[in-house]
Amino acid sequence: MNPEEAYTVTITETYIRVEHPEKKSEQVRWDNISEIKLINTDEGPWLPDVWLALSDNEGACLIPQSAKGYDEVYDIVSKYEGFDFENVINSMSCTENAAFPLWSKK
Repeated sequence: MNPEEAYTVTITETYIRVEHPEKKSEQVRWDNISEIKLINTDEGPWLPDVWLALSDNEGACLIPQSAKGYDEVYDIVSKYEGFDFENVINSMSCTENAAFPLWSKK
C-alpha cells in the first residue's frame, strides 16, 4: 500500500482538512492561509517525502503529494497571485530535507 493512501483530504468552500488514522487531524481555513510551501524529506519512497504545507496563525495542514485531494488543493493555491512556480520545480529536483516557499500573504 502506498503510504499516502492512508491520508484523507477534505476540501470545502471554507476549509481544507487532512486526516490520518494514526495522527491528529489538521485543518486550515482558505481565508486564513498565510503561507504555502513545499516540504521535501529524505524518507521516500517508504514514507511520504513531498508535502504541500498550508499555514495559518494557528498551525499548518500538511498534504502528502500522492494523497487523493493533493492535486485539487494544488490547482487552487497555484492560482494565488505571486505563486512561485520556480520553487515548485526546485522542490521536484530535490532529494534532501528542504522547504521551498511558494506563496505568502502580504
